Amino acid sequence: MRDGKDGLFYEQKSAGRSGEHYCSTRKNPFPERHTLTHGLQIRYNFAMGLVIADIQLKNPREDGISPMTVQALVDTGAVHLCIPQHTQIQLKLEEIDKKEVILASGDKILVPYVGPIEIRFKNRIGFAGALVMGDQVLLGAIPMEDMDLVVIPRLRTIDVNPESPNIASSIAK
Repeated sequence: MRDGKDGLFYEQKSAGRSGEHYCSTRKNPFPERHTLTHGLQIRYNFAMGLVIADIQLKNPREDGISPMTVQALVDTGAVHLCIPQHTQIQLKLEEIDKKEVILASGDKILVPYVGPIEIRFKNRIGFAGALVMGDQVLLGAIPMEDMDLVVIPRLRTIDVNPESPNIASSIAK
């Protein structure tokens, strides 16, 4: 167990490719445990959790390619839409540019930027570029704002903004 700079204790138990990662505050040594993808488990003792949403992704330039429904990790602290390479290949999205990305670790990496990509959730539609990185679709703040979506933490989901349920609204001033 090690003491993190954020005031939390971290413990890691490895079991081959997957492992268990535990996180607890000093006040509560018996945190909750949650299972993530690939057998990864995270424990924490506060009422937060991962927000996952089913969204539809489509290449608007290719009519012959069917849209794909994916489970996206919703992260309001992230800016962009991020997709894994296999999603880029399946949707035949062209690389437009490369972008330098700063990771949570502070490392800088160069990743492909592809698009356009059409994003749908319920009665909302948006268009964005996407960073090709990671192994899971990540829905960041820009596409969420574009589609006027809100996070409902208690339910660990997203939904259309209840203040504008029929049409997305935005501020342009």
